[in-house]
Amino acid sequence: MVVCGKIVDVLARKIYRGRITVVDGKIASIEEVKPGDPEYGDGRNYILPGFVDSHIHIESTLMVPRNYARMAVANGVVAAVCDPHEIANVLGVSGVDFMMQDGRNVRFNFSYAVPSCVPSTSFETAGAVLGPDEVEELLGREDVVALAEMMNVPGVVFGDEHVQAKLEAARNASKPIDGHAPKTTGENLEKYVNAGISTDHECETLDEAREKLALGMKVIIREGSAACNFEGLYPLIKEYPGQVLFCSDDMYPDDIDEIGYINGLVKWALAKGMPLWETLECASVTPVRHYGLKNGLLQVGDSADFVLVDNLVDFNVLSTYIQGEEVYNAQTGINEETFVTGEQFTKEYPNNFHACKVTPEMMQVKWQAAGMKVILAAQGTLLTGKEVVIPEMDEDGNVVTDVAAGISKVVVYNRYSPSLPQVAYIKGFDIRSGAMASTIAHDSHNIIAVGSDDMSLVKAINALVDVKGGIAVCNDVDMEILPLPVAGLMTDIRFQDAALKHKALKRMARRIGCGFKAPFMTLAFMALPVIPELKLTDKGLFDGNAFCFTSIWE
Repeated sequence: MVVCGKIVDVLARKIYRGRITVVDGKIASIEEVKPGDPEYGDGRNYILPGFVDSHIHIESTLMVPRNYARMAVANGVVAAVCDPHEIANVLGVSGVDFMMQDGRNVRFNFSYAVPSCVPSTSFETAGAVLGPDEVEELLGREDVVALAEMMNVPGVVFGDEHVQAKLEAARNASKPIDGHAPKTTGENLEKYVNAGISTDHECETLDEAREKLALGMKVIIREGSAACNFEGLYPLIKEYPGQVLFCSDDMYPDDIDEIGYINGLVKWALAKGMPLWETLECASVTPVRHYGLKNGLLQVGDSADFVLVDNLVDFNVLSTYIQGEEVYNAQTGINEETFVTGEQFTKEYPNNFHACKVTPEMMQVKWQAAGMKVILAAQGTLLTGKEVVIPEMDEDGNVVTDVAAGISKVVVYNRYSPSLPQVAYIKGFDIRSGAMASTIAHDSHNIIAVGSDDMSLVKAINALVDVKGGIAVCNDVDMEILPLPVAGLMTDIRFQDAALKHKALKRMARRIGCGFKAPFMTLAFMALPVIPELKLTDKGLFDGNAFCFTSIWE
């Protein structure tokens, strides 16, 4: 196979007219040609190394790996470092096995990082445990390239035995360790980095990122559905060449459809005035070198993984090649003959769901004190705040929501074993009438719901119990629901269908009052205790600054 065009050699930092010859999936030769060469053709398009997502939870795209890959190659992404942390929290090693096997059905460069924190803490109920032995076994697998984000910062800093065993297993396997250390600074950050942790994707400010970079960490700039950090961090691309990568982390399909993927970040960076070569390094070279990935970088002898784009401003993807095969063409779409490499899975998908239906009485909170703590949620961040309010009550002494003040009720309900739901109050979702619920609740993926009243909460939660996992939005009359039969996290429908369904859910969320750009992703993180300040788990209200449970009463 021969491909001609303007070759964008990121390693040599030059662009020239060239002809690439591919033999047995590898680049056999690259020849520079002169204009007018009869074998060159018009050569108007640019050929560059395929893009890499340096940290993604595929589960958060709502798609199984084979369907995620369809979306990725259409955006010029040829490889991803996947952390199957979400399904591991639901199903353990068998969940990781499912993701790996499903991805082998298609031509895409899947690499994996072993989930390091399953469960992420002892402050919530997960469906499985990955201990040091399981982590060590997974690290030995051929397609595993790293130990995934170490979220237990106190466990690293203060020498927790199980945490240290996992870190040691990664070091023994000579595989990098990814970090997750929001707002960690000073002496604690130094201890964290000295444990061998080499990246962080949780930076929100330049000062935070620069401190980590100065200590030798690489910073992964994240632009997801709820956590949007590119705008605050993009100057690092120019300041720290070779130490910055791109990732999506958690991103829903309709957001990718609307704003693009890693190709969108490349376009955005260049529009911000970032240098071409440093930007392309973030999107391809740096992740390949850091994780030792197998995808090529447009050099002789490399795997023939590259993309053709129409120009270096818009980066419209015309073709994507993986292992020397054109898997995507903008005019014809996915090439099924080259893209699909194995048998597709049946609909007998793994799950772990044992929750029973709830009643309105389970949603009630009795008044106990004059001051009540309210979780403050905000647009574009996973961090929350705290506000103390004087609660409203009904005639029976039950605390009620304050729609006028934007205060809704939030519920987390254990899906793995019988228990009562935990209830607190939250400001920012602005639910006027109705509720939304999901079995995507980081990191343990219990049921989480937010609503204006108890009946709406019950309606949304019980709809998910009926289908054993999904996303639901309701009011008094209507209900929108997307079942997620794969572990309560993913659907088997195609990318376009998932994007359309998720858009319908978001429209319904807006109808009941929620103004968040990513309402369900934001909701999912209201149960994650490792990110400050206040969060709610199935065990109670959690203070992420003090790292302990706290009463909702001041």
